[in-house]
Amino acid sequence: MTAAAPTVVWLRAAILLFVAQVTCEYGMVRVVSETGGPKGKDYCILYNPQWAHLPHDLGKALRDWTASMLCSPSDLPAKGFSNQIPLVMRGNCTFYEKVRLAQGSGARGLLIVSKETLVPPGGNKTQYEEIGIPVALLSHKDMVDIFKSFGRAVRAALHAPNEPLLDYNMVVIFIMAVGTVALGGYWAGSRDVRKYMKHKRDDGPEKQEDEAVDVTPVMTCVFVVMCCSMLVLLYYFYDHLVYVIIGIFCLASSTGLYSCLSPLVQRLPFGKCRVPDNNLPYFHKRPQVRMLLLALFCVAVSVVWGVFRNEDQWAWILQDALGIAFCLYMLKTIRLPTFKACTLLLLVLFVYDVFFVFITPFLTKSGNSIMVEVATGPTDSATHEKLPMVLKVPRLNTSPLALCDRPFSLLGFGDILVPGLLVAYCHRFDIQVQSSRIYFVACTIAYGIGLLVTFMALALMQRGQPALLYLVPCTLTTSGALALWRRELGMFWTGSGFAVNTSLL
Repeated sequence: MTAAAPTVVWLRAAILLFVAQVTCEYGMVRVVSETGGPKGKDYCILYNPQWAHLPHDLGKALRDWTASMLCSPSDLPAKGFSNQIPLVMRGNCTFYEKVRLAQGSGARGLLIVSKETLVPPGGNKTQYEEIGIPVALLSHKDMVDIFKSFGRAVRAALHAPNEPLLDYNMVVIFIMAVGTVALGGYWAGSRDVRKYMKHKRDDGPEKQEDEAVDVTPVMTCVFVVMCCSMLVLLYYFYDHLVYVIIGIFCLASSTGLYSCLSPLVQRLPFGKCRVPDNNLPYFHKRPQVRMLLLALFCVAVSVVWGVFRNEDQWAWILQDALGIAFCLYMLKTIRLPTFKACTLLLLVLFVYDVFFVFITPFLTKSGNSIMVEVATGPTDSATHEKLPMVLKVPRLNTSPLALCDRPFSLLGFGDILVPGLLVAYCHRFDIQVQSSRIYFVACTIAYGIGLLVTFMALALMQRGQPALLYLVPCTLTTSGALALWRRELGMFWTGSGFAVNTSLL
């Protein structure tokens, strides 16, 4: 578990800048048996409110159910669909043709069963104005479960409960993100300054810390090009590359976990004996038994996540733990030597984030953001795998989203690492000028405020937000304004004037 080469470090970091939180028009269908059988059950549906809105409560919900194929007038029953909700299969004709026939025969709504990925049933403005009943998509798997559980004699109620603007899991994400930035920034800054202390303690090869990688303007440009290339390649070859990314995450996160836990394990009073003399790779250095066991433990945790990564009930906890350890490791390994380097990196990634979230929908045939498609997994992906470079927490509120395909809220690692590098620089500068960590605290608070603004924008706009759009101005402006107010902007810009104050370490 040694320090990675600069190129490998930047290759890992290039994968991090994918952030997305997506909102869709989800609703529920409550199914009950007409014969008084099992208790009713909710199923997820995806609808387009441009056809017609669903009611927000069950008291006004549409009711009754029948099954039919509906692409031509010959498919209509003799007595029509008076006050019923036809259940038809997707395909053979457009959504508009199906719903027009259903509405003309007196239907109260239309449910379309799809064996493919659910997509909002589309149409044009004229068609929307003509149709006055709601139309929604139901998965084929759910249809099979309905008939298996309740039989054919069922009643259904379509409704779209009011969604909370923000889920309580945002509090958990906020604490994890701000905590990681604060801890990583503090650790990276203190560790970096210790290298310059005259009385540095030398406890042998196991206590030697990994060397940091200083970011240069050339490295920043290469990094951004790698980010763009990686994102575009994933957009076009997602099913082929997603397993490569998962493998990289397993390797990098186990390394990060080892890096975070090794200082704690070294304090243990046992396991100090070393491996006997040998000529094996790595083992020839005779590592301590406790460090070898730690390495095996970290690899095992990573492997367990890799095998059970799609277990939504608990795998997200391992992913978040590994992700936080990975972020702390990267914050310790990558170092921005000046505020000038911080400004360059953050502004370039600010443009990168905004471009791939807001501009690329105008450049793609589907009209979707490249970053959103990659971060959440393309709708036409055959693997249905998700990129692991995010913190994810399941939704805590009762809502249709808990039944549907996106039961998690997400925050990309890039939105922790990029501002975290600035926080680490601020902590190093605090020690340089002996300022009682005023820069570190101010920048950390600014990060928290920027994250809150991101959540507010998400709630108001109801679409995925590039978090760096809010985090970069908050952190850069705050740290720069503080340096200007303290008349230290020149020193802060160049990172000069190093003076060690060991009481702050």
